[in-house]
Amino acid sequence: MKTLRLSITLLAVLALFGTAAFTPLAQAEENIRVTQVDTSQFPRVTVYVSATDAAGNPLPVDPNRIQLAENGQPIPLDRIEGIGDVGALTTMLVMDVSGSMDTAGKLDAAKAAAHQFIDRMRPGDQVGLIAFNTQIETVQPITSDQDALRAAVDSLTAGDDTAMYDALMAAVEQLEAESGRKAIIVLTDGMDNSSSANTDTVVNRIGPMGLSISAVGLGLPGQSGAMAGINQPRLQDLANRAGGLYGYAEDEDSLTTLYSSYATALQSEYAITYTSPATLRDGVNRALSVSLASSTSAAGSDTATQYNPGGLVPEVAQPASWAQFATVILILVALVAVPMLWGSLRSNLAPASGRGGGKVRLKKPANVRIKFK
Repeated sequence: MKTLRLSITLLAVLALFGTAAFTPLAQAEENIRVTQVDTSQFPRVTVYVSATDAAGNPLPVDPNRIQLAENGQPIPLDRIEGIGDVGALTTMLVMDVSGSMDTAGKLDAAKAAAHQFIDRMRPGDQVGLIAFNTQIETVQPITSDQDALRAAVDSLTAGDDTAMYDALMAAVEQLEAESGRKAIIVLTDGMDNSSSANTDTVVNRIGPMGLSISAVGLGLPGQSGAMAGINQPRLQDLANRAGGLYGYAEDEDSLTTLYSSYATALQSEYAITYTSPATLRDGVNRALSVSLASSTSAAGSDTATQYNPGGLVPEVAQPASWAQFATVILILVALVAVPMLWGSLRSNLAPASGRGGGKVRLKKPANVRIKFK
């Protein structure tokens, strides 16, 4: 009997191990998203993507697993640059210095986090600093000088209301001239109550350069009042639509950690370059999706976005010939000249004014007599 029980136990253990041998291990979650679409060299397009784990930490992946599709069509990739090879990063720090930032040590916490971000700059990286309340001030133009940036951060003082969206518009404008990967990180502890712009205005202003905007809410979500609350849904919507991240911090430690994680994420992206099959700058949106091919360790994932190559006047595939151009010019000239000639003709045929109620009286023709000799 004991022998039988032992045999059954051994069979159960072997069955367990046999099952385990053919059961995949728990798969780690992988997320990939587009953070910027650079069309400055269109039809050559550079797409910056971020791969993260379930906790939002940068996740190294095999670049060969990255797949891209434009308007649903798989795209052959010209080049993929991996983590650490994407080149210099240009970041604009946009910091709230409204009156509420002057309470509970918020401004000091923001300064400490900004110093941490500056300390993490790599050779070639650039940072600029914009401060906002009701006024927008470029405290430090874009530079690679870390000492100048630290001095700019230390000079910040707080007061007045909040005009975050107008500050973002100024940041986007200053980044337009920069090439490569560029991003905005905006910090606010309140609700915008002074801007003429809004989320739609900012996202539309980004345009073909497609830089990302990440947002940091400093305070406790759910609080109310312009001096205490943060508009978390609006900040999340802004970050989602601008390819960035959103997080909130309650104190200096959590704020510094959040800034550090943003720096790490920005410096751990992949740059994918490809040539768009739709080569005209026709102002038409292109759907763009990026995914990770499945592997033995993790399931694939994908995200979708769209970009616009720009172009106020649509390009055409076959430019018109000179003969066609001349024909169009002649038609336009005729459209202008014909009404003028018709107006002149009508004025010449208009009835003469005067006696008889303006009627024209025609004399009877004189009798003509012809004598034949």
